[in-house]
Amino acid sequence: MTVFAMPVFDATVIYEGQELFKGQGAAKGWAEKLARELETEVTVEKIGTGWALCGQVDGVACQWGILGQRLKRLD
Repeated sequence: MTVFAMPVFDATVIYEGQELFKGQGAAKGWAEKLARELETEVTVEKIGTGWALCGQVDGVACQWGILGQRLKRLD
């Protein structure tokens, strides 16, 4: 199953209309899963009161948050 289809049951916060991970630990766990899926480095970054996943896909910088218990690109 693709990581993008897996439900995200971790606590979230809303910051400037974006749903982000509430805790750094949960974000790191999902960053590891996403890195394995995309075969690239994925890190976590504090955005306001939450945490987003950050990486590059095809040379383009991307950030991921959550939408409806699924990972979603923010940009």
